[in-house]
Amino acid sequence: MSAAPRLPAGWPPEVPPPDAPGWQQRAGGWLFDQCPADLRAHEVLRRHPLLLAYVAIGQVDGARRGLAGSLASMRADLRDILAPEALSEAVQALQLEQARLEATAKSVALVADALRGIRHRPRL
Repeated sequence: MSAAPRLPAGWPPEVPPPDAPGWQQRAGGWLFDQCPADLRAHEVLRRHPLLLAYVAIGQVDGARRGLAGSLASMRADLRDILAPEALSEAVQALQLEQARLEATAKSVALVADALRGIRHRPRL
């Protein structure tokens, strides 16, 4: 019985290891999940998983930049409109989302590398 392949930290659990049967199809589904739903209508992205990965990298990066902008200006822009408790709660929620997006960006990059044939080996 062979050992399961060791995947790099940050590899998405929804995606089988590179080179497993059907892994690219599953990777494509996961990559679509990281993008706006309307992108699923574009067949070219289904046919070319590396293109989809490229688009997903841009989408996640755009979400990260948008969230950073909101966090940078939210207190000043909304301090006269929202209660301080609501602003603090919103900042905490957006910081959690920021951390999730950072992890997603790493995962998308790992999948994109694997689609290019790059294999990351975990370090001991």
